[in-house]
Amino acid sequence: MTNEEYFDDEEFKEMLADYERTVQSGQLVFMDVDDLADIAEYYHLKERYDESRQAMDRAIELEPDSVVALNYQLHDAIDVEDYAAAEAFLARMPEDAPEYIYCRAELWLVQGMVDKADEYLKKWLEDTPKDEYQDYVVDVANLFTEYGDSEKSMEWMMRAYPEETDDFKELMGRTYFGIGAYDDSERIFNELIDKHPFQKRYWHALANTQYMKEDYGAAVTSSEYAIAIDPDDPEGLMAKANGLFRLENYEEALKYYERYLEKVPDDEFGLLNQGSCLINLQRYKEAVDCLLKAEQVAAPDSPYLAEIYQELAFAYGDQRLVREAMQTLDKTKDLDCDHDDLMVIRGHILLSNVLIDEAEAAFREAIINSDYSPKIYLRVAVSLLDCNLLEAAYKLFKHLLAHAEKDLDQGYSYMALCCHSMQRYDEYLQYLQLAVSRNPEEAKIVLAHLFPEDMKPDEYYEHAKKEQKQ
Repeated sequence: MTNEEYFDDEEFKEMLADYERTVQSGQLVFMDVDDLADIAEYYHLKERYDESRQAMDRAIELEPDSVVALNYQLHDAIDVEDYAAAEAFLARMPEDAPEYIYCRAELWLVQGMVDKADEYLKKWLEDTPKDEYQDYVVDVANLFTEYGDSEKSMEWMMRAYPEETDDFKELMGRTYFGIGAYDDSERIFNELIDKHPFQKRYWHALANTQYMKEDYGAAVTSSEYAIAIDPDDPEGLMAKANGLFRLENYEEALKYYERYLEKVPDDEFGLLNQGSCLINLQRYKEAVDCLLKAEQVAAPDSPYLAEIYQELAFAYGDQRLVREAMQTLDKTKDLDCDHDDLMVIRGHILLSNVLIDEAEAAFREAIINSDYSPKIYLRVAVSLLDCNLLEAAYKLFKHLLAHAEKDLDQGYSYMALCCHSMQRYDEYLQYLQLAVSRNPEEAKIVLAHLFPEDMKPDEYYEHAKKEQKQ
């Protein structure tokens, strides 16, 4: 029986009702600690976090040295990165308790000691009874999934016996997603949805898989099912907004970012996306306000800070506020991010504001500091193309593609577009053919506006060739 099935069971409902009556009457709660833990988990699943915490606090008060209480306090310590406290709670658990085994491994995982955790868990696998083998293997795979190591999760899932249970299939679907096997992940979540059409987390997972496959229309449709099940569902609102953004339907995307932020007003990722949307709608002053709020609410170690500053710099640059844009990019100096890429962005903003010498200096610095990386050469050439400096872009693309490794699959679409803009049609056809054969995804993004709306990239070359003959 899954947790959700247990929470729907009449026995649990009666226990929950008894608990809530006792709490409302102000009387002391005397219940089994495991039952209180189940009630806390139920409240957490329903996003009633204060009540979840209160239930666990009562469990801790009743039996502070129970495995359940120690496990909960240990995870509280992990959440605030107090690993010394977490180790102290772990030391109070019996070493042969299943919770001890998982918590021991988890404490290593959260500190980046993946191989140590893996070896420890393999050691316990050798001593696991046959009737517990499957549960142990699947629990370990789930643990690695929770900590974002899908490769390890897949290794452990391959030790398991295939099951048709919903929990097993869901974990398999999430593991496939984590290793980039999106077709397999999509297949599994479609199967789960066929069986449970009103389970919104399956719709979320399907939408995420379709988004990663760049099937943005399908991702929007899946997110709409999640929203239909729960109109106030933040994850569904964000998924729909992101899909609409990728489809360049910025007006509609903005509406869903706004609805999301009504539910989660201080989420810097939501504010970042809303700001990017406003930039695409050329509503630059609103974008600045939105991105400044994102900066304000973001933690100092937020993984989105560099992107917030990047988008904020673009919003300033598009308003000819070059000094403010440069000062914003200066804030990325001590962040863990791609500084060469940000130097190209600095050059692009300077170039788009016709500060040619300053832009050239920034581009030169980015190229030298990156040790003449082809990726940085490409970014600079694209910037020149965006600013309509066609001759300069052409020369840089020509240099890059002439000296690139044979397996380079980026840049050909941009060179084709550059040649098309310069009316160098023979070269345009040459680079178009290379673009659609080596990187059809890039070709679609860069060149789709030159072709009929529903045409596929593998049809671009023949279509263009016919046009040139007419």
